[in-house]
Amino acid sequence: MATQTIDALGLKCPQPILKITAKSPDMKPGDTLEVLADCSTFEADVKTWCQRMKKTLMWVRDEGGGKKRAQIQF
Repeated sequence: MATQTIDALGLKCPQPILKITAKSPDMKPGDTLEVLADCSTFEADVKTWCQRMKKTLMWVRDEGGGKKRAQIQF
């Protein structure tokens, strides 16, 4: 099981989610994807994406300064 990271800082909706979507074919079952973003809608967007794609959103944390970090399990 591997952990991959996406830095989506400075990207606005829907770009962080598009980066997750582009990365998802590389992820194997059990892998973890961490995403750092500062888009104001990122938390809601990543929750919706995980529900639609049937992936597990482990957590979303506030990193301060408008930044959020999410961890998705594939």
